[in-house]
Amino acid sequence: MSKKKIILGLAATALVSSLLTLMGLAAALGLNGEKALDIVRFLGVKRMIEARYVRDVNPHDLMNGAIDGMVKSLGDPHSIYLKEDMYKTLKEHTAGTFGGIGVTMGFKDNKVTIVSVLEGTPGEAAGLKANDEIVAVDGTPVTEYQPEEVSMHIRGDVGTDVTLTIRRAGTEDRDYTIKRDTIKLRTAKGKLLDGTQMGYIRIASFGESTGEEFKEEFEKLGQEGMKGLIIDLRQNPGGLVKSCVEVADLLVPKGPIVSVVQRDGSKEEHDSSLEAPKYPVVVLIDGNSASASEILAGALQDTGAGTLVGTKSYGKGSVQVVVPLFEDDGLKLTIARYYTPNGRCIDGVGIEPDVEVDFQEGDTTDVQLAKAKEVLLQKMQ
Repeated sequence: MSKKKIILGLAATALVSSLLTLMGLAAALGLNGEKALDIVRFLGVKRMIEARYVRDVNPHDLMNGAIDGMVKSLGDPHSIYLKEDMYKTLKEHTAGTFGGIGVTMGFKDNKVTIVSVLEGTPGEAAGLKANDEIVAVDGTPVTEYQPEEVSMHIRGDVGTDVTLTIRRAGTEDRDYTIKRDTIKLRTAKGKLLDGTQMGYIRIASFGESTGEEFKEEFEKLGQEGMKGLIIDLRQNPGGLVKSCVEVADLLVPKGPIVSVVQRDGSKEEHDSSLEAPKYPVVVLIDGNSASASEILAGALQDTGAGTLVGTKSYGKGSVQVVVPLFEDDGLKLTIARYYTPNGRCIDGVGIEPDVEVDFQEGDTTDVQLAKAKEVLLQKMQ
């Protein structure tokens, strides 16, 4: 027998032995049939790349890419693999302080659009405006990212620069280089509207401290003589369900606020303990009111505790959990859908306002707020 045949025979024996070992391992793990074959395929491709690819590769990078690919294959823009820097940024954002430029974004029709620019932030100083479309971040087209990855790449260390390519109606695309700064979010801020007994609380997002901040504003306005309340959820992209429930517990009458239903049908219900609402409430919503904003708006609408004014909401009725992995990275995964007290799932549908009011070309005042004041005045009588 020739030396070449011996080598080929040994290689074939080693391959068969490896496959049998992998099949045995898969069976021991309860992965039979097609699942076992998928494990073999995956490990076989990984080994082939490591052994034959034209240059050396980092096995760690291969695994990160495989995890990222698995999550992307779900086709869910809200489920993403969070590498170390992205996971750190997300934790900082939900804590309420992070390095960024001070804009909130909406993701629809494969576009990334600025929905609001916070006062006193680098984004405002640079001249960014609501409805600007972000085309690229540091030269990389946003189409190469999953939607929720875009904000992670815009945030970063304080003092560093980020360059956004902006598309604005009527002008050519333009690059804005902006220095990141510490963005401190007070997510709930209120006041009495001039000359009225109407309270107004704007909730920008639902972060860790939103429930506490809202309660402070709510009680302060009550001490100042508030007789009715307007809650502004426009351009609020959502956030933590826990914080939303804390706010709802001050507004929604005793009973269900939201039900979170997982794929196996198991249900987690969040209920209000409030005996009766203290004030009549009107809620402002728009096409960028999403997620936790819609939970609060839906609960107030279903229970009759609030009247919704504005335009149809975004329609994000799914719930994500952020899970730490093994190396300071994480996974943000959609695990459930939520339902309003009347059993509505508004994912991909949105919530229709009770009173529809949209801005028209030529409007010079906040017509939605004006209508909200009109509706609230009727409720207060």
